[in-house]
Amino acid sequence: MTGRKRAAPRGRRPSNSGSGGSGATGGLFSAEDLYLFGEGSHLHLQDRLGSHVRIVDGVAGTSFGVWAPNAAAVFVMGEFNGWSKQSHPLVRVAGSGIWESFVPGLGNGAVYKYHVVSKLGGYRADKADPFAARHEAPPATGSVVWDLAYEWGDASWMAERAAKNSLSAPMSIYEVHTGSWRRRSEAKDDFLTYRELAPKLADYVRQMGFTHVELLPVMEHPYYASWGYQTTGFFAPTARYGTPQDLMFFVDHLHQRGIGVILDWVPSHFPSDEHGLGYFDGTYLFEHADPRQGYHPDWKTLIFNYGRGEVRSFLLSSALYWLERYHADGLRVDAVASMLRLDYSRQEGEWVANRFGGPENLDAMIFLRRLNEEIYGRCPGVQTMAEESTTWPMVSRPTYVGGLGFGMKWDLGWMHDTLDYLGEDPIFRKYDHNKLTFRMVYAGSENFLLPLSHDEVVHGKYSLADKMPGDAWQKLANLKLLLADLYAQPGKKLLFMGGEFGQWREWSHDRELDWNLLEHPLHRGVQRCVEDLNRLYGAEPALHELDEEAHAGFEWIDCHDADASVLSFLRKGKTVRDPILAVFNFTPVPRPGYRVGAPRGGIWRQLLNTDAAEYAGSGLPTPESCAATPGIVHGRPFSLGLTLPPLAAVFWKPDPEPDEPPEASGKTPPEDGADSESASS
Repeated sequence: MTGRKRAAPRGRRPSNSGSGGSGATGGLFSAEDLYLFGEGSHLHLQDRLGSHVRIVDGVAGTSFGVWAPNAAAVFVMGEFNGWSKQSHPLVRVAGSGIWESFVPGLGNGAVYKYHVVSKLGGYRADKADPFAARHEAPPATGSVVWDLAYEWGDASWMAERAAKNSLSAPMSIYEVHTGSWRRRSEAKDDFLTYRELAPKLADYVRQMGFTHVELLPVMEHPYYASWGYQTTGFFAPTARYGTPQDLMFFVDHLHQRGIGVILDWVPSHFPSDEHGLGYFDGTYLFEHADPRQGYHPDWKTLIFNYGRGEVRSFLLSSALYWLERYHADGLRVDAVASMLRLDYSRQEGEWVANRFGGPENLDAMIFLRRLNEEIYGRCPGVQTMAEESTTWPMVSRPTYVGGLGFGMKWDLGWMHDTLDYLGEDPIFRKYDHNKLTFRMVYAGSENFLLPLSHDEVVHGKYSLADKMPGDAWQKLANLKLLLADLYAQPGKKLLFMGGEFGQWREWSHDRELDWNLLEHPLHRGVQRCVEDLNRLYGAEPALHELDEEAHAGFEWIDCHDADASVLSFLRKGKTVRDPILAVFNFTPVPRPGYRVGAPRGGIWRQLLNTDAAEYAGSGLPTPESCAATPGIVHGRPFSLGLTLPPLAAVFWKPDPEPDEPPEASGKTPPEDGADSESASS
């Protein structure tokens, strides 16, 4: 699109005058709208298409607008006309594929659908409105006329959220499935509403010290067991849990409690349900016609045609809608790898190469770059996060240097390697020590978020706790090791619900979490450990300020002791004054007198020990402080003689040096590759 001549400012939000629309229908679509829509630059389509309560020529009613360029006729039907497929036709806007109408006397809460008659092949179908702000609660599939008026009370949060979402801020995300965190009862579909969930979840998240909540997709989806990943309503929150205003209340309430809200968003595919987007007007409108491009073999779903301007306008409008109308603080974009690769999950001969003969989806690349440019340009303080599972370069680098422009990328490599390692019997771990150390080869290549997500605790993969070897105590000790590594590594954090207290069973969307486990001291210990890890992560700049600058914020002490399965490293903040030393013992063998190199002398104090009695550890006595003695160990001028508890991580911090002036806190980290001691001396 670069260099193309434009008839109107790119992305300009059209006026509400309706000029150029269908006249007698009270149309909202103007010539400017049509241009931007077709170009792929309309960013607020939901304000033009869909259903809107309005007054036209002094008469109150509802206007309807839908895109169906290959329809011979379109009708709106509902309870208001006895679901007649013929009594209320829409009128085509001249020179476009837009159909509009105005129904006097129809107002908020009216249920409706479009009956679409195709020009081709006699195809007819009853379709939900792609732009509806609300749909009926499944299994019903009708759309609902709805006013989105809501009085927000989160002005303070919105003014400050840029700092809370900064790459240098602590970001610890609690991932939640709305229908199964808690329920009213064990009865099927007895969900908490958004309004009921808000105070309960906010209380818990505040108690646990998480900074953000991420909701699995809450956009309307007919199949509950898809967890929201098979979206049909790209502008409507699922009615299972309440109205659009109820979801706004949820976000508003969490914001007022100081908690960010991230929404999972799915532009990678959509289901083939007849009432949805698929084959909308008897042609492949939103999806590719060629199944080698338009059908997803893994999920049996349809793939958006990112090369079509109208589809890009649809998706861009959807993304901005959740950020602007619902005050979401970020979008986690699902299945980005499947968007970028034309050969994703396909064998030879099952995919169509791009115009250069390669497997890269050039249209998807253009779309994702535009998506991030518009989001960051229009919604200050938000973040976008890519679930991208390959080695695609520069996912979280700016578009002006050739990146995709995301704020962060999920580090699925760390997740797989670490879970594989900790799933082994400790006696064999020394042979796979590199699974723990390899991450630092690439950790500085992206702005990483470390995920322990819902995908790892379903479909026979076992829960996080049950992946671990040994008896119940050993499993939960290993889980605390995993969680300590999550918080010690550079990168933002994400933990799926239930992992914070060691749920034994795999997660199921059909029941709430096993909260009764917290009656057991072992599980209370895990929960308290996570609570304290969150507090430590937020309180210590060295653990979060340089999360996305791994070359400056991380330094190995010793990554070679595979025989003992021990790791030690430093985390550093923007000053070199207060580093954090993390030492991990991945065996059930206590190691007294274990010497670890230290960058400075003086007293080092223990900040957190995952083996402590309050975390239901073994309670092995370990000193609360340790003096660093002169003598080179691990290439450092000082060393600490530590007792390493079994299957445990211990965090240490030095006392301030008495002769260090206050302005020393302004020191900057050493240049990449420089030794921290020589650089500061």
